[in-house]
Amino acid sequence: MTTNLQTSGAATGTGDRSRPRAALPALCLTQITSWGIVYYAFPVLNPQITAQTGWPAGATMAAFSAGLVVSALAGIRVGHMIDQRGPRGVMTAGSLLGTVSLAIVASAPNLPVFFAGWLLAGFAMASTFYQPAFAALTRWWAPDHVRALTIVTLAGGLASTAFAPLTALLSNCLTWRGAYLVLATVLAAVTIPAHAWALRGPWPEAPPPASTHMAGGVAEIARTRTFWLLAAAFTLSAFAMYAVVLALIPLFLERGYTTTQAAAALGLGGAGQTLGRTLYATLARRSGTTARTVILTALGGATTAAFAFVPGPYALLVALSLAAGIVRGNLTLLQATAITDRWGATHYGRLSGLLAAPATTAAAVAPFAGAAMAAPLGNYSHLFMLLAPVSLAAALAAAWTKPFIAKRSA
Repeated sequence: MTTNLQTSGAATGTGDRSRPRAALPALCLTQITSWGIVYYAFPVLNPQITAQTGWPAGATMAAFSAGLVVSALAGIRVGHMIDQRGPRGVMTAGSLLGTVSLAIVASAPNLPVFFAGWLLAGFAMASTFYQPAFAALTRWWAPDHVRALTIVTLAGGLASTAFAPLTALLSNCLTWRGAYLVLATVLAAVTIPAHAWALRGPWPEAPPPASTHMAGGVAEIARTRTFWLLAAAFTLSAFAMYAVVLALIPLFLERGYTTTQAAAALGLGGAGQTLGRTLYATLARRSGTTARTVILTALGGATTAAFAFVPGPYALLVALSLAAGIVRGNLTLLQATAITDRWGATHYGRLSGLLAAPATTAAAVAPFAGAAMAAPLGNYSHLFMLLAPVSLAAALAAAWTKPFIAKRSA
């Protein structure tokens, strides 16, 4: 009897023996490092890149966004691979790709090579960022995966805090090329051994389908109205959210505040994200799946509308930025748990990749689209008025995404 229980626990991911003890702290470390270097270093270095090379800022930003689009598309295949074989090989290979891609970016003699470096970085992002880490933790830590996901996202929230100042310091001491080479070395030294060593644990078998609805597998689920509406809700929400984040500083400047004041408000929004993630487990216990999705997406629209209609004072705008950050922090974990809340963890990796692909693409184009819309609209307040209904449309779509979890009859 004891042997059977231990085997069952390992197979379902609920037994301690199936969890590599170093996986959670290692993923915390690698999420900070990967996000900090591959993602957050670019906006710090881009002004120096354009100044020293003469390349248009729009072109360099397009290269970075193209990498994000590649990440969205590649994430579908990455999720399937993790479902089948576990995260170790995929995430170790992603760390290697990230190192090589940044070396290409650092040595790029022209824009085509610069683009090629970022396209390769897209595959690295798909293999090392939140989605593969979420897939690993959801299988290994079930049914306590919300706690593990919260810990990792709290750590990931420190990426910009740790690496933005370090990147700025390196760019002042070296050139942008030198800074990227140093950061690529740090990425390799930290993430390659961490993924290769800490993710060695046995990969539990996928749990059985949690409902009769998902017996047909990924293809059947992906064709359901619930899945499509959930994807639409997250895509609309991601577009509005990322457009707002990038437009917040211009909005503050337009209203007469200084760059320092605008940056401080944006930074407090980042602190709000961390706070929001600490609150998600409590929210998940006290609300239903559909209600939670509707509430959080609607709150995203409400904070965006508030920015449009509240001109000041500064303290109130800072409070709004903090509140918007709290909502964004919760939305990260909402998306991370959306699949298990509705269909269980059987096909988590592939389904989460499919679900995240359009949202990640929307996040990639949002900064360009937001800036393009702001000009004809006349000011950023009007842009925020336009973005608020986008989040509210996401909430309406989310209202129809009822979970299908139901015990299979014996």
